[in-house]
Amino acid sequence: MPDGLPQVSGEAVVRLLLRLGYAVVRQRGSHIWLTKMTSAGEHHITVPAHRVIAKGTINDVLTKVSIWNVMSKEDLIAQLR
Repeated sequence: MPDGLPQVSGEAVVRLLLRLGYAVVRQRGSHIWLTKMTSAGEHHITVPAHRVIAKGTINDVLTKVSIWNVMSKEDLIAQLR
């Protein structure tokens, strides 16, 4: 895992995804479901609404979002800082 991952909250990740065009579909407990229509199809992602998201979880979320939105993971990390 990259050491350059920031410690962020679920709220910060949701704000980033909303700026990228995702929409909150629902929330159940501490998990927020978001969706976006991309050129590759409809992308669904779940973000935990925790105060600090584990490094492995944030790495997985950013990797999937970067693939579906055809953008670099480094750009996403920079937007989170």
